Amino acid sequence: MPVSNAVNGSEESPRELLPLTPAVFHILLALASGEKHGYAIMLDAEKISSGQVKMGPGTLYGSIRRLLEAGLIEESDERPDPELDDQRRRYYRLTGMGRRVLVAEAERLARLVAQAEARQVLQTAAG
Repeated sequence: MPVSNAVNGSEESPRELLPLTPAVFHILLALASGEKHGYAIMLDAEKISSGQVKMGPGTLYGSIRRLLEAGLIEESDERPDPELDDQRRRYYRLTGMGRRVLVAEAERLARLVAQAEARQVLQTAAG
């Protein structure tokens, strides 16, 4: 993912940042449902991929750092009740650009799946 292109501050088209790596796509997808801390992102990515995506801390936090630098996610200032959560945790959320990039990648992947179905690589629900 050429995230570093977004660091220069210019307003880029979300498509210019595609394709995303699987790890980055799953991180953005996990954050689409709301703010999460790193470990929750890692668990959600594993859940939504039916166990096929398992990120270690190096991949997770390296990707988070690049996403922060690119302006696709941001750290949340809000924290849960200290009685219910560890105050050392950092929470992350999608930015507007992050959501646009996520949508663009999901649309790109949907077009690929449609091509696979059209070429009879996958069987459609009707077929």
